[in-house]
Amino acid sequence: QVQLVESGGGLVQAGGSLRLSCAASGSIFSINVAGWYRQAPGKQRELVAQITSGSSTNYADSVKGRFTISRDNAKNTVYLQMNSLKPEDTAVYYCNAVVFTVARTFVDYWGQGTQVTVSS
Repeated sequence: QVQLVESGGGLVQAGGSLRLSCAASGSIFSINVAGWYRQAPGKQRELVAQITSGSSTNYADSVKGRFTISRDNAKNTVYLQMNSLKPEDTAVYYCNAVVFTVARTFVDYWGQGTQVTVSS
């Protein structure tokens, strides 16, 4: 079994920064593609940023230039550095990863979510 545990969320003023972490543990051989999604109240979950196994990245237009996704393969951890935060970034942020397990299968996992609140 594999677990994704997010951390780093919280309350911050507009213009501030937060760094989210997503640590994967369990029967992992490697992490393939990983991403951060968010869901604001009354809205659908949306992709924020994604990083491939080769560290290619893509971002939602709304966060380009402000957010940076990165990964540490040795620690099986994915990060999201969020700068210049805006009130509209307020949401629950979820980590998602396609994991290549020790059983040599690809399985999609989600974290439990971490709340990010940006005050104006």
